[in-house]
Amino acid sequence: MADQKHERVAGRKAKRALRDRVSASEEEDVIAPPVAGPTNESAGFEPVSGRTPSGMSADEAIEAMFSSGNGGSAQGDDPGSAGQVVAVHVVTPDADAAAGVDGAAEPDVRRGNVASPPDVANPPAVANPPDVASPQDAEGTDAAEAPEADGRHREELTLDMFKAQRRSDLRIGEIVVEMGIATREQVEAAMAMQAETRKRLGQLLVEQGVVSQLDLTKALATKFGVPFLDLTQIRVDPSAAHLIEDKLARRYSAIPVRFVEDKVLVAMADPQNLFARDDLEIITGYSIVAAIASEEDIFKAISHVYREREVGDNAEEKALEAEPDESVADIREVTTEAPVVKLINNVIAQSVDDGASDIHFEPQAKELVVRYRIDGVLHEVMSVPRRLQSGVLSRLKIMADLDIAERRVPQDGRIGLMVGGKPIDMRVATLPTVYGEKVVMRLLDKSNVMMRLEDLGFAPKALKRFQRSFSKPYGAILVTGPTGSGKSTTLYAALNILNSTEKNIITVEDPVEYRLQGINQVQVNTRAGLTFAGALRSILRSDPDIVMIGEIRDRETAQIAVEAALTGHLVLSTLHTNDAPGALSRLTEMGIEPFLTASAVDCVLAQRLARRLCKHCREPYVATREMLRRNDFPPEVLDRDDVTLYRAKGCPRCNGTGYKGRLGLYEVMVVSEAVRRLTVERKSADEISRVAEAEGMKSLREDGIDKVLQGLTSIEEIARVIV
Repeated sequence: MADQKHERVAGRKAKRALRDRVSASEEEDVIAPPVAGPTNESAGFEPVSGRTPSGMSADEAIEAMFSSGNGGSAQGDDPGSAGQVVAVHVVTPDADAAAGVDGAAEPDVRRGNVASPPDVANPPAVANPPDVASPQDAEGTDAAEAPEADGRHREELTLDMFKAQRRSDLRIGEIVVEMGIATREQVEAAMAMQAETRKRLGQLLVEQGVVSQLDLTKALATKFGVPFLDLTQIRVDPSAAHLIEDKLARRYSAIPVRFVEDKVLVAMADPQNLFARDDLEIITGYSIVAAIASEEDIFKAISHVYREREVGDNAEEKALEAEPDESVADIREVTTEAPVVKLINNVIAQSVDDGASDIHFEPQAKELVVRYRIDGVLHEVMSVPRRLQSGVLSRLKIMADLDIAERRVPQDGRIGLMVGGKPIDMRVATLPTVYGEKVVMRLLDKSNVMMRLEDLGFAPKALKRFQRSFSKPYGAILVTGPTGSGKSTTLYAALNILNSTEKNIITVEDPVEYRLQGINQVQVNTRAGLTFAGALRSILRSDPDIVMIGEIRDRETAQIAVEAALTGHLVLSTLHTNDAPGALSRLTEMGIEPFLTASAVDCVLAQRLARRLCKHCREPYVATREMLRRNDFPPEVLDRDDVTLYRAKGCPRCNGTGYKGRLGLYEVMVVSEAVRRLTVERKSADEISRVAEAEGMKSLREDGIDKVLQGLTSIEEIARVIV
């Protein structure tokens, strides 16, 4: 065994030396530096790889000579295979009969008979790939005969399924056009932007929303002639994945998926990273078969496989110790035991992976329920045995530096952690209930603070109106909406635009959610006497150019904010109202003179957050006229008979909910002369709204309907978030 491993290492060293000699003789170096991250692709329509005199790339020439990397010659045996997406498609004759397909017409990939490759315009995905367990999972059952849950039989993966194909001579822009996922005009527009930004063409197409990351990965599979894996449809073998550590998997954006004969199938975001491939071979001790998968799917698989799951029943079995005593000393001992620590770490890690904004630990009569708020909706994820409740809650309080002996009054704290390489801040709040203390953790991902206004879901016209307002040197900009509607995110995105060394920006917040470089942020401390009003008075004596107020809660704060806007400062703040016109009336009701409000406020932005439909599983349907009329669609839409809308369906990528991510719904009201006049006359919010709509304001419902027609969200979601 040691001799075989020595031979493999020697062969890899010879292979690397030969590659260096071949590369040195080429006019253009094809070996990329070992970078983890986005996949390699050609810039624009220009191919990136050089060729040897024989017409083969350096990598292809070496693979042809050693014939060990992907099971054969890198050129491929089928001359018509250039530019094709290689995918695993294994179906038994029983499945063929059930689908009504002639078994004789289906190629038998187990015998190596490969039919003509599919058209590049319609690249196949890994459709229901075989779920092959590792030898230790078989438990005495032949893997080839073990039935699947859906009635199919497991198939043995072979190297012929992942045989390397010839690289496509098409450029990446031409490939996405032929696949039908982008138009030539869109590609040309992205290429024009590429000349300015120097970014990769594929990255620009994804950022502009022209193609998805999954579609780009399929296009790259075509370009490089490597197999494509859909990791949401294939089970990762833990015994293969644990050949490498999670840190290395994240560094190279790669995860071992299965054992294939005497090799290991590895899903990589960048299969052209030769240094990563060599390192993985040395570390695992196996020759690897490289396939490409989307980076998002790879990191999700890494988080799922490497996360410890000793929770639920397992945690209960391992925690069959003495019932924890209520004394502080015993609680500290319980929280240091492995089951409780692993449980808390697992809950936090899973919440970050699932994109949760809040974690709720809720004591009940017989259990401790854990719920996540994902995309604004709570989901129950697990229940913890009652015997572990004291240990879990005390562990959370210790992490947040709270008094674990105090259970009678609410407490607030903060936790800072690194989860999956991302810095996460957590605000912790406890609340005494009849069954014990309820703990809520608000997760604050620092990477979200750098979001651009363009990424939040603004319509182009609304974005232009809003940007014009906060670009003025003075005045008040108000953002309204309920708690959790994204008001702070919008203000932070605006501050990112306004932030410069020439301006003195000071904020007063309760609490400070995100810490921004170059901005002076003040935390309200009511116990010490530092309130919003008190902080504002001190801020105005500190020569500010821009002031952000976390929330206008009382008359005193509102009065100071209005006076600051009138004395040459730009004031950004939030207010709790249902719509934009109601903000002016609310200030009047708080005791601010209408003539001051009318002069100080320049713009009011009302917003909501709606869940975004999962683009991988959204289901189209033709809406009836009655449905359109009942949901207040505009007249020009009601007259059409072919209105196609989308609804939620559910898939592994969205955890079966049909939604993934959120987008904003916005109502931007610019305070014009007509609106100022109505405000001074103390007119109602409805009258102000009618005038604002006549001047071009689009209501929240109208903006939501526009996004429904664009296929971004559903009618049901708009009805949920907008009254």
